[in-house]
Amino acid sequence: MEKFTIHTGTAAPLRRSNVDTDQIIPAVYLKRVTRTGFADGLFSGWREDQGFVLNDESYSDASILVAGPEFGTGSSREHAVWALRDWGFRAVLSPRFGDIFRGNALKGGLLPVELELEAIEEIWNRVEADPHTPVTVDLDARQVRVGEATWSFPLDEFSRWRLMEGLDDIGLTLRHEVVIGDFEASRPPFLPTVT
Repeated sequence: MEKFTIHTGTAAPLRRSNVDTDQIIPAVYLKRVTRTGFADGLFSGWREDQGFVLNDESYSDASILVAGPEFGTGSSREHAVWALRDWGFRAVLSPRFGDIFRGNALKGGLLPVELELEAIEEIWNRVEADPHTPVTVDLDARQVRVGEATWSFPLDEFSRWRLMEGLDDIGLTLRHEVVIGDFEASRPPFLPTVT
């Protein structure tokens, strides 16, 4: 997993609330057996509308998604995080995330940043006025910065550390590879082993 410390990029304003995981990535895309290649399914229903924000060339390089309240609600779908990452998003800003989506995002290297709605609205206004406005998400300081404006966001220390170290669940386990190997080597031969 790619480390996340400080990311500066442009942002796409998704002025929608109650965005569930089926809207993020419809179920038809869940048949794939890889963790990549989901960008084509991201918001596919909405992208049929030429006025949808991700169809606007002004936001084609956006690496931060700024969404309304209740983003990522609904069913548990790791594919939603994979689709957002495949599109190029490193962080999603919203006043509130679905709990399961938030957990999947943190494990998948996508930073879910909770900000008050007033902050989200100000960021929307700024990036709509100028799509090239740089937005900085600073995980080290737990801040979002746009121009002279700065907002702090909450994030537990363990999740922050995992992202800054670039450790997914497998990476966390592999930190103990020597101990696991020693344990497996000491097991009697008639017991199952991990190879």
